[in-house]
Amino acid sequence: QVQLVESGGGLVQAGGSLRLSCVASGRTFSTIAMAWFRQAPGNEREFVAGIDWIGGRTSYADSVKGRSTISRDNAKNTVYLHMNNLKPEDTAVYYCATDRRPAIATMSAAVFGFWGQGTQVTVSS
Repeated sequence: QVQLVESGGGLVQAGGSLRLSCVASGRTFSTIAMAWFRQAPGNEREFVAGIDWIGGRTSYADSVKGRSTISRDNAKNTVYLHMNNLKPEDTAVYYCATDRRPAIATMSAAVFGFWGQGTQVTVSS
């Protein structure tokens, strides 16, 4: 089992920055890929970014590419999502997730079996 706890969300003005954190329980964190998803009201949960078990490969949704950086600290069992130049359309609940594979194999939320409770990000115009 993997338990995930996100933090770092909040209210920010357009153009601002946030760093989200996700702390994982258990001893397997350093062997598994991690991902961030987001879900806005009325929308499906969508992939934002992913990182493999060692941090060597990352992937991003086109909507955040160039504005976001996913990283991880395996010594702290933590994955981060740093977002810059935030836009009102970035407003959503952000979730970290894993399917316990070593690499990101899919961007489909349906495949990921372990989720945090989410953290709200609100970007005002």
